[in-house]
Amino acid sequence: MAVNVTVYDLDNYPDNNKSITVNHSTLVPIGYEGDEQWVMSFTTTAYSDNTNTTAIQDIYVRETRAGWSKSSGLVGTGGKFTVVSGTGDSVDVKMDNSSQAYTIELEAGANLGGDVIAADMQLKIRAVPDSGSWSAGDAGYELAYKNCIVDYTDGKFWIVSGSVGQYYTGNSRSSVRVTQDSADTLYATLGFDLGIESETLAAQAATESLVSSSYTNDTTPLAVDAGTGVQGGDVVMITDGTNTDYFTAVTGTTDTSIIVPTIANNGFTGISNNYTLNVSKVQVLSAQDPDSIPKGYYDTVDSISRWGIMSVANQIDFSS
Repeated sequence: MAVNVTVYDLDNYPDNNKSITVNHSTLVPIGYEGDEQWVMSFTTTAYSDNTNTTAIQDIYVRETRAGWSKSSGLVGTGGKFTVVSGTGDSVDVKMDNSSQAYTIELEAGANLGGDVIAADMQLKIRAVPDSGSWSAGDAGYELAYKNCIVDYTDGKFWIVSGSVGQYYTGNSRSSVRVTQDSADTLYATLGFDLGIESETLAAQAATESLVSSSYTNDTTPLAVDAGTGVQGGDVVMITDGTNTDYFTAVTGTTDTSIIVPTIANNGFTGISNNYTLNVSKVQVLSAQDPDSIPKGYYDTVDSISRWGIMSVANQIDFSS
């Protein structure tokens, strides 16, 4: 069923409305061997440039993964932050697979609310493709910036790519990476120095293997099947479903032989329980998102519908 949505630019052209069509339909994409796929489509007859009558490309949504970067939420005072002109007002932001990161300079001020900073950052990121710093080589990534969302929720800043797709990693990814702009301190002030991003999380895979030789507590090494890629310094879990131990692999560890801390060698016991071969396993642990792995920003039909309408509306020329 198709639904026509009327959109306005209330700030600049409040009396000149345009129409966007939202539709839930089926089509047969290339690569699906003739199999129909349900999709959401967002279309308009309006132009992105009325003078040159430049059409706006239709959007078809099959996947709803939108890449993001999230701050730690461990900074700020009562949800307030200070942006310092010149030395603490800029971060670099890279969306999707664009060729470079672009510097975002925020308005300075003391005790600014997180929602105020988020609104300013969203405005500045969306303006990047129309700025003098935009690279011609990034043609095709404009919507990732123009349609981005910056949100401040539960003490954390979320910067969400304006694109959605099937992947969080790779050349066709939807992603956001926030980095420090030279020596500017805003990166740490907003908590992005200890933040996390969808691209990093999606690239991490939990690796595990069976214990290949029965293990006696407080001994070393621990023999395991190949495949985890474990190295010295990695944090490892071992379990048989009843007992579980966590320990740090010591220098000298290989893919099939994990050097375990012992009282005799290290002054403490790394593994306190005994484990039987082929009914016990090890898993190499890594950093995770405390919310989930990785948390999808769009998780309802309503939210992805609003994304599609916004994506088209942000390209419309309302001037005539």
